[in-house]
Amino acid sequence: MTQTALMPTQPRGHIDRRYVPGDGWEARVPRILSWICYGVALLSFITALIPGLRRPLGWLRGAVDLFFLAAPPNLAWAVLMVILASALGKRKRAAWGLLFVLECGEFALLLAAWAFFPSAYPTILTPLAIDATVIGLLLLCRREFFAISQKGNGWRAILTFFVGMIVTVSVGAAMISVFADDSFRPQRISYAASQFLGVLGQDPGYQEVLEPPREVTFTLSLLAALTFIATAYVFFRSRRKDLLLSADDEVAIRTILRDYGERDSLGYFATRRDKSADWSPTGRAVVTYRVVFGVSLASADPVGDPEAWQSAIEVWLEEAHRHAWAPAVMGASLEGAEAYQRAGLGAVALGDEAILRFRDFQLDGRHMRVVRQAVNRIERAGYTAKVRRHAEIPDDEMASAIADADRWRDTDNERGFSMALGRLGDPLDGRCVLVEAFDSEGNREALLSFSPWGEKGLSLDLMRRSRDSDNGVMEFMVASLVAAGPSIGADKVSLNFAVMRGIFAEGERIGAGPVIRATRGFLVFASRWFQLESLYRSNAKYDPDWVPRYLMFENTGDLPRVGIASAAAEGFMTIPNVRQW
Repeated sequence: MTQTALMPTQPRGHIDRRYVPGDGWEARVPRILSWICYGVALLSFITALIPGLRRPLGWLRGAVDLFFLAAPPNLAWAVLMVILASALGKRKRAAWGLLFVLECGEFALLLAAWAFFPSAYPTILTPLAIDATVIGLLLLCRREFFAISQKGNGWRAILTFFVGMIVTVSVGAAMISVFADDSFRPQRISYAASQFLGVLGQDPGYQEVLEPPREVTFTLSLLAALTFIATAYVFFRSRRKDLLLSADDEVAIRTILRDYGERDSLGYFATRRDKSADWSPTGRAVVTYRVVFGVSLASADPVGDPEAWQSAIEVWLEEAHRHAWAPAVMGASLEGAEAYQRAGLGAVALGDEAILRFRDFQLDGRHMRVVRQAVNRIERAGYTAKVRRHAEIPDDEMASAIADADRWRDTDNERGFSMALGRLGDPLDGRCVLVEAFDSEGNREALLSFSPWGEKGLSLDLMRRSRDSDNGVMEFMVASLVAAGPSIGADKVSLNFAVMRGIFAEGERIGAGPVIRATRGFLVFASRWFQLESLYRSNAKYDPDWVPRYLMFENTGDLPRVGIASAAAEGFMTIPNVRQW
């Protein structure tokens, strides 16, 4: 069963980081404020959903209003409190600023009430003291909120709010003109505005006197809620770094791959241009990553000199903390996982990478019978293969191969992140290898593309086949690649990645325990959608060496989000066309 392979320890150099929680009591304040906001959200949600609880819980709502923020019975307010709570928990500076402004505003109103109504002094004193305490606490702990948001979020949020308010009031007034009776129409604008304020926790004011049509009330509440939620989203959105790898970064990565590319079969995939790069201060190592759903998702090991890995990882973690991204790594090797672990990350075994060494590959033997039969069947059908470096392929033939690869793709989005380039035929990838299978009539029926792994290694990048191709064509191309190894200067290849391979292998053995068998059964069921078992078996038949790979994470609570981000990055989920937090 998959277990935690490496547990985070006190990271080396941790005290040198700027964007980490402190060691004093102030470090706990963001989390405490976050949970208080979650409590306010829960109270608003319950009283909005069950009107009968509003009176019994009135004392609690009053206490929350006195000590912190209002808790009106409103679903939109509950959602917004959840957003604020999440932002506070991520130590976002914008969340601190909003809470500080709200508390200062309430404090100013109480001071004004004291000045104009001296007789109310006994009533005002307690909330005034509480507000002053909260304001002082926020000032003392301001350095704990170090995560920045995108520049200009404040103005965008204000614009979003006022545009939403204008649209809501306009639509509400128009609906009142159409659906309400004549006595209601003169007050249509003021009523629509009051309903909008009602979402902010204010008393609409007209509810007891006038009874508008239900469709009007519902529409106004919905539009106001959407406006408020959109405003909060825009305000708290994290800064997103440009996802395109710069030309200078790509050149530098290719340069260090010449010296250190042999260390990791996935190193060349660091040149994907939808990633960003964080370099060590010496420029001798780099961590490449992509921000997906608020997760800074790195792939494989750092590229470059292992002596500089630690400093590159520290730079990457600093940036992740600075922008409230959850750091994670897909597919780290054991050596890479140990380096990430020294920086404070934990790990779980993700699966195994299949490494096929050409000197060990033979079609003879009982254990290779399935592959041997497939290759013989394809050869009898008259298939032939071509194995060439990309730089050796004429432009017209490469264009034809690209067209076939696009036509044979069975998904709308390109799959792969940690083990794919996504740019077949790029002029800068001349050292990549293309394996093509042609039928007896000379028609291309399948192709494999491999990226370079050091001087003599290859790593599977792309695998496509025609729906009309004969079974066994993939085995035929792998065997052809091995046979052509000496001519292209290759002696090993990294095939596909088998997620949870250990579970499948252990579950098939005699004497496997009930937990292993149950877990394997679940994975077999999940394979209907994610091809877990088929990927394992398609690799296992070549009798490769299995090299473990790990998923790295910082906090256990981030694992669900990391899993979703990983699935999206690998192409198993469609990413909505919105900016990431």
